[in-house]
This record gives sequence, C-alpha cells and structure tokens, in this order.
Amino acid sequence: MKAYKNYNKQNIQLLAILLFILVFVAGCASTKYIEDYQAIVKKVKIDSIGKEYEEAAYTYVQKDIKPIEGLGINVGIYNVFNTKDGKYRKTNIKPLGSPPPILDSTLVEISRSQIEKFLKSKGFFNATVKSEIFVKKKKAKLIFTAKTGEPFMVNELTNDIADETVKSLYLSAKGSFSRLRVGMQYDEDSLSYEREEIYKLLRQNGYYDFVRPYVKFSPDSNQNNNKVKVKLIIDNPIDSTADRHKVYTIGEMNIIVAPSTEGFTDSITLNKRIFNRIRFTDLSGKFRRNPITRYNFIRPGEKYNIDNEQLTYDRLYELNIFKNVKIDYLKNKDTASVIDPVILLTPQKRMSNRIEGEIPFNNATVGFTLSNTYTNNNFLKGGEKFQFQVKGGLQSRFIDGKSIFSDIYQRDFSVGASLTVPRLMVPFINIPVMGKNGIPYTTFSTSYLYALQKDITIRRVFINSVTYDWVETKSKLHSFTPLNFEYRFGSVLLDLNNQDVINNLYSILLLGRKDVTLGMKYAYSLNADKLLQNKSFIYFRGSIDIAGNLLQGVSTLLGNKSNPENNEFGKVLGLPYNQYVRPEIDVRWYKNLGEESQLITRLNAGIGYAYGNSTDIPFEKLFFAGGSSGVRAWQARTLGPGNYNRAEAFTTTEARAATFGIDQLGQMKIEANLEYRFSLARKFFGGKLNGATFLDAGNIWNISPNEAQKGSHFKLDRLGQQIALGTGLGFRYDVQFFVFRFDVGLKLKDPQFVGGEQWVISKFINGGKAFKADYYTTHSPDRYRFVQYNFGIGMPF
Repeated sequence: MKAYKNYNKQNIQLLAILLFILVFVAGCASTKYIEDYQAIVKKVKIDSIGKEYEEAAYTYVQKDIKPIEGLGINVGIYNVFNTKDGKYRKTNIKPLGSPPPILDSTLVEISRSQIEKFLKSKGFFNATVKSEIFVKKKKAKLIFTAKTGEPFMVNELTNDIADETVKSLYLSAKGSFSRLRVGMQYDEDSLSYEREEIYKLLRQNGYYDFVRPYVKFSPDSNQNNNKVKVKLIIDNPIDSTADRHKVYTIGEMNIIVAPSTEGFTDSITLNKRIFNRIRFTDLSGKFRRNPITRYNFIRPGEKYNIDNEQLTYDRLYELNIFKNVKIDYLKNKDTASVIDPVILLTPQKRMSNRIEGEIPFNNATVGFTLSNTYTNNNFLKGGEKFQFQVKGGLQSRFIDGKSIFSDIYQRDFSVGASLTVPRLMVPFINIPVMGKNGIPYTTFSTSYLYALQKDITIRRVFINSVTYDWVETKSKLHSFTPLNFEYRFGSVLLDLNNQDVINNLYSILLLGRKDVTLGMKYAYSLNADKLLQNKSFIYFRGSIDIAGNLLQGVSTLLGNKSNPENNEFGKVLGLPYNQYVRPEIDVRWYKNLGEESQLITRLNAGIGYAYGNSTDIPFEKLFFAGGSSGVRAWQARTLGPGNYNRAEAFTTTEARAATFGIDQLGQMKIEANLEYRFSLARKFFGGKLNGATFLDAGNIWNISPNEAQKGSHFKLDRLGQQIALGTGLGFRYDVQFFVFRFDVGLKLKDPQFVGGEQWVISKFINGGKAFKADYYTTHSPDRYRFVQYNFGIGMPF
C-alpha cells in the first residue's frame, strides 16, 4: 500500500528542518564525544606512488579509519542516537547511522602492510611503506609514504603444459583474452585474470573435470636489472591413471519436473518416450515439453560448455514457473567421454491473488484506490502468464461538519486482462529461438477504463494492444507495439457557455471527445539491469508513440479528404481518428561515491505533437508535473503548465473545485533531478535504512496554437521564469524485495507567481501564515502548501 500525504502544519515543517540542522551539526561535532586520548581521522594521504595506483591503494585502508565521505549525515544520525552525557555510549548502541572513524594504531599498521602487499603485487617487489600519524585538537591525519623502487618488468614468458591438446587450445585462443606479454610490468591481477580465462576456455570446450587449481604461475625475479620470468603451468589431472585432460560430449538428457512445489519424492517413474535424445518427464502433469526445452541450451551431441549450462539456469529461472533448478551430470557407464545431464525442476506456486490499495490524501481531499489482481504464471502449461485486474477508486473533498465522503467528486473503475507468452509470436514468420541474453515475450492485452469527474465529464477508454519485448544484450532492451487500438468516448457535463469552461476549453473538451486511435509504439532502454546496483553508469530510456499514419494513408488512397481546422475529420467506424507523435526520453547518470553512497542526475523530457487529421493529442497522452517521481515539492497534477495560475483561469470557487486535477496538464514536459543517496543504518528492523537529499526542477507546457490557458505556452526566453524548483529529504527502508520510501519536498520557486514572488522559500522562512491566508482568499478551495509529503514503494528513479 502507498499513499501521498500533505500537511499544512508549520510546526511539522520546522521540526523537519531543525532535525536536519541538528543531524548535520552533530555530524560535524563528533570530536567532542570522544575521550581525551582519542582522535577522529579527518584525512588520509597516500604519498609517493603513481596516480594510477592511488585509488586502488586507498581501498586497502581499513574501513574503520577512513574519513567520512559526502555530507557526513550518517555520522550525525549515529551521534544523535548513540551519545549520552557528552560521550559515546559503550553499551546499548543503536544500529543507526555510522560511527566516526576513530584513530586506531593497530588498524593503521594493518593498512600499511596491506598497501605494501598491494604494491608488491603490482611489480614493485622492493616496495616499502611507512605510516605517520599527526594529531591536532583530536583530529588525525594519516600519511602513508611509499618507497616503491623500480618496477619489475616481464622479460620472458614460458609455459609448461603437459597436455598437448590443451596447450594447442590455449595458444590458439590466448590472443583474444591474454594480458600477458613480454615487456609488461609484473601484475598479479593479470595472472589471476589469465587463470580465470584459461578455466573458462577449457570448460567452454568440453573439459568438464577441469578446475582452477590446475593452473599455476611461477615467477622468477632472481635476475639483474629488475627483470622477472613468468612461467605458466597447467598440470595434468590428479588421477595418476590419466595422462591428459578429458573432453566430454553431452549424451542422453533427462528433464524432470517434480510432482509439486514440495519437491521430489523418493521414487520417480521416468517417461519412456525419448525425442531428440531428450526424455521429458513431468510428474506434476502441468507443463508442456516444448516451452521448457526451448530454453534448454545443453544440447545432446555437442561438447560440454559451461556457458550453455549457465544460460540454461538463467532462462529456466527467468520463465518464473520454477522455484528451483538443478543441473547434474552422470558419467556414462558405456562411453567414458560422455556425460548425461539431468535437469531437476521444482515448480513454484502457479496461481496468486494480490490485493493492493492506495490512499491519496491532503488537507482538502481524501480518497482510496483498491485493486485485485489474479495471476496465473503457467496458464497454458508453457510459462504463459495470465493476469486479470479489477481496480476502482473514489476521491472526495472535505466539507466542514459532514462525513469525509459526502462530496465525492471523482470515481474511477477499470478492468483489464493480459496474456504474456515467453516467445515472439509473429504471424507468417518463423522467428528463430532467441534467449541468449534474455527471454523474449509477446503480450496480448485489453482494458477498459471508466472515469467520472462530478459535474465535469464522463470518460470511457477501451484499449487493445500486442507488444513484443526482447533483449539484445543484458543491458539493451527493446519493446515494440505494432498494434495499439484505442476506442475513446466521453461526455462533457459542464455548461459549455460558462466563461470559466471557455477559458479552459482545451482540457475539458479533450475529456469529452469521441475518437479512435490506431498506432504503434517503440521503446529502447540501456542499463536497466543496473538500476539497483551502487555503480557508476548511464541509464537511458527513449520511447516514441505514433498514431494515425496508416489510417491517413488508407483514407488518402480511398480519395477521402479532411480539414481538421474546420472540424472536418477523417473517420473510422464513424469516429475521427487521432494522428500524432509523442517522443519521450529519460537520461540518468549514476555516480558511485563509495560503498554506501551514490549521486544521481536525471533529465526527463517529452512532447506530444498533433498533425494531419488532429489538432490536439488525446487527453491520456498529456503530461503532468509533480508527484513522488517528479518535482516532489508539488502534488501530482498541481504544477504548471508554464506560469498558469488557477485564480486567473477560474473566477469561482466552484469551478476551481470541479476542475481540480484536469486543468494542469500539458503537451510538453521537462524535468531535472539531482539526488544524493547515503546509508543511515545497515540493520534497521530487519532491513536497511538509507537517506537521500534532492533538488528537483521542471514544469509542463502547452505548444498548441489554439490553447487558451494564459501563461501556459512554452517560450524559450521565459524558461527561467517558468521553471519550478524544489528540494527536500527522504528515507528509504529497504527490506530486500521492497523499498518503502518517504520524501519531504520543500518548494523553493513557484512559477505560478510573478517576479520575485516566485521565490516562495522566503515566505516559508518568514512564517508564511499571512501568505497562505491571502492565497486561500484568491484560490479557494485550493490551499498553498510549502511542504509536500510523499509515501511510496520503490525508488523514485
């Protein structure tokens, strides 16, 4: 369950700011809590080694004496909860935050020794490292000074490989992976890399029994002029009866599915039928052979290959129908060089039902959304996922003296179903088996949405689509929807002669349109597999939604003409068809700043442009700003477009109340985010507690020439005046499978105002009570909120 919540209580806002200041100051004042004989390490310097080794050498400094990186907020948290009477607690220590790096001479010596060993592993065989400690006012500085001497260079590479077949294989393949060469600086990492590549090479070429300890290196540095000879040794099998390593071929295969989720019983009756040397035995009676064997890459008759084994593991787990996959090999009794694979599969629970709820509420409105999703992960006995969802919700305004649901202004109901098949199903085309990097999917989906905005509109949308998803590499994903059909019909309940309606005719009439959409979509994402990893990388997602071109082409061939400027539209099924293009990009840069910290910058932009048979894009294709994943200091659909101000657009309280949430939409969006993430507690009620500070900027705009909303158009020369700014703090409670998120956003600059009045942070600092009262007078029933509280599940981006 998740909720989005607003408070209008100044004491809570001030408490949040004071808590941040308290934590920051506590983190900066750690020295006052330590004993007189102690010191906190503020700086570590590694001197007299090449810059290319400094970063790696620093990793050998013991963690408990490393200076705190970033803002040190996690140390401040630790200090708040683990100090008493001006000193650090000795007992009953709370697992919150991180302790400051207190100087420990033993850890300094261990660090010195490890740095010295590191330098020797890089070819500085004569290296020595000296450590120095400087303490002033309980603050310590550590300097590790190295005397590396000249590095030892490899002047000769030899090998001792008794098995001539193995030797020939290695020599023929080493050019594609080896880092060893005469003239290079000796480096143990290169030797370890060589060992691992040799192991992989042999296991990829049938050597099932080959293990890493067979590969050794013998360096000889007893020469003059800093030279070292390196000999590669690959031993023969330990078994004295064998004089060479054996190559194995895959023989007859057994794939066995357990009778239930509990696993296998003591007795198993195998299927007597063998097809293509594969015996498929389904003891549960719930699986078909072909969908399972399609993603088995261990093929009878081929040489054993560890890559095919790992690939089979990955794909069978990815089908999401087995909770356990185990691959064993039996050595054939009749043929010494044959191994017979046995794949044991334990099914997971086939069907599930999930109920979810959402409670969006603030000072003026309250509501709920409830959904029920039924899932069958093996619908047609081939890993097909069938989902059926029913979802409904209400939103109500608070009225003094009445029940919370006395004024329900919005009702939503939707029902949808989808079938996802683990392969590409393209008519009349034989698609080869894919899956080397991930399973491809074909998804058939249909849904119906009904939405009632009290006294405003009724909206009904019927959507059908076919989508193909496939993996180019682990980091490159494609999604193509060649068929997307939408049937949209709504009704306007407002009086179209009302001046307030005319002022916002654009979004209101979009809700009441009756039309059809026939188009296609494509999306490409890069590095989505790294999003939950604390690494440095760039994430990209680009998508485009195009509609109407095919219908226009057919209409033109049939001689039909349209003039949308005069409300003369080309039609399908008696309704106008939409024609538009809607591209959107999301670019992020994730920068690792240490073990538990990360900096993220993000740019999200999109635009919807109608042409041909349309003058406007559909209502559902419009963009909105604000919310828990955008500019977080604003509630969703309450920011923009441009300099739009609801008091100027609507002259009555009733009109503002009725149109809340549907008038602040736009045809263009630009958002930018900067977020710093850090650890607060590694152990926190069974999970991890992380923190975040952020700065958000952005807005939405209109670009259509027939848009009547004042100040909503995008103008490059007014971009600085139309951008909203917000900042804030957040907490992320990570329980491995879920991340529960709470963000507090504070408005800095609000584009609905003019000139210096946009910097609302000054009003907040000065109390803001009179400002909010004046705002309510002109914007009733809307209330101004400097602070936005967001609850959610998952990371914002």
